[in-house]
Amino acid sequence: MLVFILRRLVQSLIVMLTVACVSFMLFQYVGDPVTNLLGQDATQEQREALRRDLGLDAPFPVQFARFVGNAVQGEFGLSLRQGRKVSDLIAERLPATLELALVAGLIALSVGIPLGVYAALRRGKASSQLLMMLSLLGVSLPTFLIGILLILVFAVWLKWLPSFGRGDVLAIGSWTTGLLTADGLRHVLLPAITLSVFQLTLIMRLVRAEMLEVLRTDYIKFARARGLSNQAVYFGHALKNTLVPVITITGLQLGQLIAFAIITETVFQWPGMGLLFIQAVQFADIPVMAAYLCLISFIFVSINLLVDLLYFAVDPRLRTQGKAH
Repeated sequence: MLVFILRRLVQSLIVMLTVACVSFMLFQYVGDPVTNLLGQDATQEQREALRRDLGLDAPFPVQFARFVGNAVQGEFGLSLRQGRKVSDLIAERLPATLELALVAGLIALSVGIPLGVYAALRRGKASSQLLMMLSLLGVSLPTFLIGILLILVFAVWLKWLPSFGRGDVLAIGSWTTGLLTADGLRHVLLPAITLSVFQLTLIMRLVRAEMLEVLRTDYIKFARARGLSNQAVYFGHALKNTLVPVITITGLQLGQLIAFAIITETVFQWPGMGLLFIQAVQFADIPVMAAYLCLISFIFVSINLLVDLLYFAVDPRLRTQGKAH
């Protein structure tokens, strides 16, 4: 177990260093921070003085080591667009993105797994075929189109839900949440459903495929031969083993919910990190772009590491292999 964890930690560290290198290259080759800060009319002396103050006159390895050290502490400098610390901007926007991803993930899991089980147990029935057809739409339709359609139906025609913003939020220390207010819950529904559609259909199709595969195995036949009820076979044996590969996909999908919330946040003007990143790209705000890239990569790596550990704990075959080595 310890060797497995150490191996995964080393791999995660290598990935993060690679991402840090890519992020650092943004400072080197995408725009000139000196020009962005001083403008085109600055003198050469002013440029050189600012370059010394920013440490841009140091050798590349020194700059990269300094960048990594600051990134570990959560410091990415000042936003070129807003003139504020990037860490403060991220801290303000992170709760909104995590809240949106959390609600979307809960919707995807709570709906996708039961629908996948139902489609597997009712294989060949009209209702199962209808679910599979709808799942193709969910996988195929782009996120921005789903969001626009939901806004048109529920915000414009029916006027049931708001179409933009986060609504009323409560501050718990430095953290803000809209999940504890009625207005915040109404605002999060449409963007969360939009963000969850692709993951929901993917989980549903995966659960169905895995459930059908498990139901064909020998130990399920033995369970039936022992006289167990269908409910015990389906939910006590088949579903438990079906969820083992689903853990991996679900963990990675949670990372994607956070990373790819950009489109959803733009459509609904949700004040999260995705919208902040889009604005940073429009204004070539390199520190914000680098911080976003590092943070999203860290979230992906952390979730992937957690999924590996859960997989190790759930699947006894991995523990057996680890003891053999």
